[in-house]
Amino acid sequence: MNTRTDPSLLLPLPLSPLLLLPTAQAKPLGQILTEIGELSPGDLIKAVALSAREDASFGDILVMNDMVTDAGLCRGLAVQFGCEVADFQSIPPDARIIDRFGPDRCLREGIVPWKRVGGATVIASSRPQDFGRLRASLPEGLGHFMLAVAPEKQIQEALLRTRQRRLANRAETRVAARESCRDWRTWAMARLAFSAIIILASGLVWSAQTTFLILSLWAVMVLVMNTTLKAAAAVAKVRAARHAKPVFVSWRQRGLARRLPTVSIMVPLFREREIAGRLVMRLARLSYPKELLDICLVVEEDDTVTQAALNAANLPRWMRQIIVPRGLLKTKPRALNYALDFCRGSIVGVYDAEDAPEADQIHKIVRRFHDSGPDLACVQGMLDFYNPRANWLSRCFTIEYATWFRVVLPGLEKLNFVIPLGGTTLFFRRDVLEELGGWDAHNVTEDADLGVRLARHGYRTELIESVTEEEANCRFWPWIKQRSRWIKGYAITWAVHMRSPRQLLAELGLRRFLGVQLLFLGTLSQFMLAPVLWTFWAFPLGLPHPLDGMLSGLGIAALTLVFLTAEAVSLGIGIFAIASTRHRGLWPWVPSMHLYFPLAAIAAYKGIWELIARPFYWDKTAHGHTAERVQRGKRRVKTR
Repeated sequence: MNTRTDPSLLLPLPLSPLLLLPTAQAKPLGQILTEIGELSPGDLIKAVALSAREDASFGDILVMNDMVTDAGLCRGLAVQFGCEVADFQSIPPDARIIDRFGPDRCLREGIVPWKRVGGATVIASSRPQDFGRLRASLPEGLGHFMLAVAPEKQIQEALLRTRQRRLANRAETRVAARESCRDWRTWAMARLAFSAIIILASGLVWSAQTTFLILSLWAVMVLVMNTTLKAAAAVAKVRAARHAKPVFVSWRQRGLARRLPTVSIMVPLFREREIAGRLVMRLARLSYPKELLDICLVVEEDDTVTQAALNAANLPRWMRQIIVPRGLLKTKPRALNYALDFCRGSIVGVYDAEDAPEADQIHKIVRRFHDSGPDLACVQGMLDFYNPRANWLSRCFTIEYATWFRVVLPGLEKLNFVIPLGGTTLFFRRDVLEELGGWDAHNVTEDADLGVRLARHGYRTELIESVTEEEANCRFWPWIKQRSRWIKGYAITWAVHMRSPRQLLAELGLRRFLGVQLLFLGTLSQFMLAPVLWTFWAFPLGLPHPLDGMLSGLGIAALTLVFLTAEAVSLGIGIFAIASTRHRGLWPWVPSMHLYFPLAAIAAYKGIWELIARPFYWDKTAHGHTAERVQRGKRRVKTR
């Protein structure tokens, strides 16, 4: 409890400030619970020890460690604060007063305006120790305020019974309209695409050779710039690694005074019959104190399959389901926005359904935030796969991810470029996430978009050396669908942030502005124009080519040098990326990436078509197709 009194009234032990009293006359909560028979003396001593190093309320420590029940804790708090326990069944909260407070604020603060008594309004709170702080900011015109206590779960249920739809609608519009794609004009995009086709067709009719030359020059220029960017990122990564000074010092040795914070982790799930039970097992391996972990399993209301699987999994106290109401939109970012107000932690993370994070990952995340300034808003972990040898596609996917997360992204960070976030193993300062409005519910690559918005608002993202394993997409058509969603989202993200190029330039600066063009427009151009580059195989094969007669021998030699250099850089970075991992045995497969990346061209055309037909459609990636024995086998290899 955040109160002040002499802790020696309870035990001859040095107690945390969390146990101090609201008034000098009241007894400590632990003493009250012991006296009324809700808490054993042995558990009290354990809870006191935990409260000395954890930034959690004393009540949460007791409940999460099954030392008291929710009802027992409320009885103790009612005695301590001299108030009643709210009974929402007999007297439900008034929805009109809830609107005065704001249901989203009620969720965040763990309160609900319960009833009117004379000229006073009774506020039910799950955190009565914060009532004094809140009192000054409560709405005026409701008389004076009185306190009641209630379990957080009951408060949330009471709010949802009356204001669930309002909360669901807010989840779709949390991001400011100027930074969202929700006003995406499909017909305008269709006209633009039709105009581009007409212009291209007209150019081919007017001069097919000139038109093809222009396309070729653009494709080659994009190839050169992307290759240069990857090479620069690799060099920056190597230089940073050489100058890094590892420090193996414990938190206690550093003399850190802050207690460990509560960390909320949202895991959006959809139709995950096969993976729900394994997910609980994987997250249970996290070594962070369970009373400081708040795992929110976010499930759609109509997804009875996942709900049934989670109900059968017997969730521990530190895991809970959050049911997202139905809506016209059904996307991962909408679900995350809805669940955000339910989170308890000052740090908020995101995992995917199939993720298996390292056991000490949360400790590393918390330490990084503690050691950095407030401008560090996001920490991105590294992604890897536990089924890299399932088939050729999974091998290439593993090499690609190793290149991206172990070389390119760390290099971009060192170069002070914008970091397009991955969709999982992301951790944010909660206040920054709320300031930005969370995720754009309509953007199908909400992670990359959020990375740009963080940079535009002056915040930093850092990569951390902590790995989360997940399942590599190892089937052809699901791979195409997943990649097409990413490409579609990249196109939408670029279009949204380029609504005002001058403003984007002013907010990012020239270096990062150009980086956004390379990362988003360059990626789109590279995939869309890949077939143009493929045609140059005609020259070494002695086949006719549209540019015959326009390219001199010197021009062909220059192009050959460009292609060979780009291929050498890709091969070198791919081998370097897996050299320091347990996947180093995959190096013979790196040359086959030349056959892997053309698949993205197919996905690109599918994604561009969906920009017109279904811009907000979320093409879900199914999980759980790799046998659990594969995961166990690879984990054994890792530990050898």
